[in-house]
Amino acid sequence: MHPLREALHDELHARPSIHFAGPAHLHHYAMLDQAGQAEALLARIDSLAHRERDPEAVQEILEIDGMTLKWERHTEFFTLTLMVPRQPDQALWPEPPPLLEALLASHREQVISATLILVEAAHRWSGSPEAYGFRDPAGSRVADGEATVWSDFRLTPDGVNRLLLVNQSLDGFRLGRMARRLLEIETYRMMASLALPLAREMRLELDANERELDTLSVRNAERQSESSRPLLAAISELSARLEHASARSRLRFSATEAYARIVDARIEELRERKVGEHPRLGIFIQRRFRPLVRFCAAIHARQEALAESVARLNDLLRTRAQVEIEEQNAEMLKSLNERTSSQLKIQKAVEGLSIIVISYYLFSLFKLGLQSLDALGVPIVPQVAAAIIAPLGLGILAVLSWRIWRVKQH
Repeated sequence: MHPLREALHDELHARPSIHFAGPAHLHHYAMLDQAGQAEALLARIDSLAHRERDPEAVQEILEIDGMTLKWERHTEFFTLTLMVPRQPDQALWPEPPPLLEALLASHREQVISATLILVEAAHRWSGSPEAYGFRDPAGSRVADGEATVWSDFRLTPDGVNRLLLVNQSLDGFRLGRMARRLLEIETYRMMASLALPLAREMRLELDANERELDTLSVRNAERQSESSRPLLAAISELSARLEHASARSRLRFSATEAYARIVDARIEELRERKVGEHPRLGIFIQRRFRPLVRFCAAIHARQEALAESVARLNDLLRTRAQVEIEEQNAEMLKSLNERTSSQLKIQKAVEGLSIIVISYYLFSLFKLGLQSLDALGVPIVPQVAAAIIAPLGLGILAVLSWRIWRVKQH
């Protein structure tokens, strides 16, 4: 079988959930994959599990000391999920097991999301989320009423968000998938929120850039004799800054949009129902999460619109500069035409004078020739001489004029 075909087909089985039936704790940590941190963590897991890992694997489920550990590699983050079966006398919200502490010891700075889910059986459920330490909790019946989820979305001093999943009738497979959906909602919500600090920073930059664009637009509209070069240089500098900012934020804003869509999809898959007077889990999240996503989208849209406005102003100014250059070229051509016309007139005058001078010398030569004949004893009648010299001179002048005209034509 072709490796590509096998890999594409096996995507149907990629990223399975941890399946479990009884009460349990799920410790889930999402970490940004920076500078090869994921590889170091995977090497640590390989050492603890005493096995060799497939270098092409993007996820794996391991059984270690009665616990189930699952790791997943994503595009820009890495997740660890540890399922620990809960004992009857165990604390409601325990600390992470030593195994997880050992794995996270040198990766605390990369943690972007930490979630602890307490999976409780319905017969052990006290009936009050406040008994589990929640204040003003949100809750929903999920999976068409076969389970209930509670949380107040407040972080513990250790930075962990706690959720309570009360199972009424979900089997091990569906319970695992439900827990996975809840963990993905929290993980992708936090990953989408990574754009918020950048969006706030970009908002201040956009305010300054918009004011600068307004000033440049006024200068372009009101300028009289100002040269286009300083204005073009200022617009080009502003355009370069906007392009740099867009390159810096485009990936983050695009990722936020993608993560937000996943959060929406996972909330929809919960199939929520209201529990008493408590707000639904999905409504609580969306009421606070969607404005964040919209704010980031608005900043991205402002950034794109500002870049387009700068490009239009740049094109307008370049067009005006081009028109000015063409007008200058037209003035230069007009000046050249006038100069050529003057040179032509001078040339015609010189040609006329040249013909006069040549005619004078020709008639002088004829006169000298006739005087020479008279000196040799050949009598010359003036009328006969004039009849001979006039046509001959005119013919010579006509030939000279024709030759000059031919030279000018070539």
